[in-house]
Amino acid sequence: MSNVNIDWSKLGFEYQPIAQRYVANFKDGKWGKGGLTGDANVVLNECAGILQYCQEVFEGLKAYKTKDGRTVTFRPDQNAKRMIDSAKRLEMPPVSEEMFMEAVDEVVRANKDYIPPFESGGALYLRPYLFATGPVIGVKPSAEYQFRLFGTPVGNYFKNGVKPITICVSDFDRAAPRGTGHIKAGLNYAMSLHAYITAHHNGFDENMYLDPATRTYVEETGGANFLFVKKDGTLVTPKSDSILPSITRRSLITIATDMLGMKVEHRPVKFSEVADFAEAGLCGTAAVICPVGKVVDHGKEICIPSGMEEMGPVLTRLYKTLRGIQMGEIEGPEGWIHEVK
Repeated sequence: MSNVNIDWSKLGFEYQPIAQRYVANFKDGKWGKGGLTGDANVVLNECAGILQYCQEVFEGLKAYKTKDGRTVTFRPDQNAKRMIDSAKRLEMPPVSEEMFMEAVDEVVRANKDYIPPFESGGALYLRPYLFATGPVIGVKPSAEYQFRLFGTPVGNYFKNGVKPITICVSDFDRAAPRGTGHIKAGLNYAMSLHAYITAHHNGFDENMYLDPATRTYVEETGGANFLFVKKDGTLVTPKSDSILPSITRRSLITIATDMLGMKVEHRPVKFSEVADFAEAGLCGTAAVICPVGKVVDHGKEICIPSGMEEMGPVLTRLYKTLRGIQMGEIEGPEGWIHEVK
């Protein structure tokens, strides 16, 4: 792949194809052997289950170049486990953890030249996904599926520095109490698009979704979990059965408790508490932590004390520690860094 010609300094978070991706098919009740292909196109029957009834789940993770030149991924086993849970909820045949890890390693190994160098702060974003390919006209699970994993090089999320964002309390609901909010299914994200565009149209960066049952508890945004910091430095993360179990959030909780000696509360968070927190942020694979400086509730502004200029000190410490682990500068818990040779 000596013909790879990418200006690493200009990478954003947009799709650009790489050389190889992984494909495996489920048919006649079992998964066939997967392998790499150079074809980025997917050919489907017009009546495929993904097109008719949205049977699809996905994951997102990154491969990095460390300071000492290794190629690593961050906790891919946790993505594999979450994808298994998501598939079961949508009555899809789960991809085994072994196949998932094989796909990650093969795609990363075959596309190492597409991984941005350590100095750029970028990564190879990996997108594993599973969808129904068999024709289905009645409402029922498909009999055939495809699992694919591709990658795309992405830049440092905070290219111009970490700037806090302004979010609004959404009038829409993200997920029902006993629905599919806790799994990573494409349909959840499709349902959030109208609310997201509405927020942007009104001048906000993101939505804060409240619980649909009582609209008194904080849930999450369309694609990230919330983090709050109390005035005494305690980290608080909202707990709900309809919140996606973010791997980034769970990793930050472990870092806070085991590495930084912080007090952590993972519990339901009342919206009325937001005004009392010292810091606020969103966490996820893309940005790790994105600070929130202001929450607007139908015209009423809640200004977070950490302000609109920079990330607060506690979240900054968490951000730098997790990024340091991912990039090989800080030793993290055993098993978090998976080296691809």
